Amino acid sequence: MTALVRDTDGCGAEITQVAVADATDSEIDLIRETVFRRGVAFLHDQHLTPEEHIAFAERIGPIVVNRYFPPSERYPQIAKVEKTEAQTTNIGGGWHTDHSYDQAPAMGSVLLAIETPPSGGDTLFADMYGAYEALSDGLKATLAGLRALHASAHIYGKDGVFGRTDQAHLAGHDDTPSAIHPAVITHPGSGRKALYVNPAFTLGFEGWTAEESRALLGYLYQHAVQPQFVHRFAWKPGSMAIWDNRATWHQAMNDYQGHRRLMHRITIAGEPLGA
Repeated sequence: MTALVRDTDGCGAEITQVAVADATDSEIDLIRETVFRRGVAFLHDQHLTPEEHIAFAERIGPIVVNRYFPPSERYPQIAKVEKTEAQTTNIGGGWHTDHSYDQAPAMGSVLLAIETPPSGGDTLFADMYGAYEALSDGLKATLAGLRALHASAHIYGKDGVFGRTDQAHLAGHDDTPSAIHPAVITHPGSGRKALYVNPAFTLGFEGWTAEESRALLGYLYQHAVQPQFVHRFAWKPGSMAIWDNRATWHQAMNDYQGHRRLMHRITIAGEPLGA
């Protein structure tokens, strides 16, 4: 069978007729190219062992062990993204892009659904290529000279927001990096420009006051999640999303109270970003 790629509305593309556990080199290239081009690749029916999940991710890129999420049993490369029946706070419940607070932000993630609720628990993905390209020439010119501060302490640190929730194990950390990146980056895989700020981790623009930054960031945040840039992905066990943090935001919906949702996430290493 030949792999088929179908672009999905707003963001991403669905790939069918590929079994990632024994994918050919050309299929791996197709997956990587799809992720770079569309921001995220969606696949279903990928029922993998942890060893198969790790082996596939290593073919996409080097693995980074997550510093905050608890690891899956016996497999430190796999982070558990879990919400139990008793918990009310989910992980990733606001728009964000992972690891933007690192000097070399993660390229992306390979997220595999292990257990899903009867309904709900979808993930929204937003296209930062499209969001940037839809801006006016004047605003593009303004953003071209800006650099933004990204930080993690307010989320994962000793006074981080998770510490006030029933996911408190994610907070209280001493290792809380921060980094400054261009507000608009050139994607290293596609060569396209993408907006690179996000609501969770971006604190403001270098050389701007907090009030000035808040005004422009607020505009960019509402602009970037317009329906034409967003795709809603519905999970079932064996569903997989491979996304690029440099070209997308994502947000996990928290609409399945009283049910368990368990995902296994592997993070792929990235590189320093340039304008």
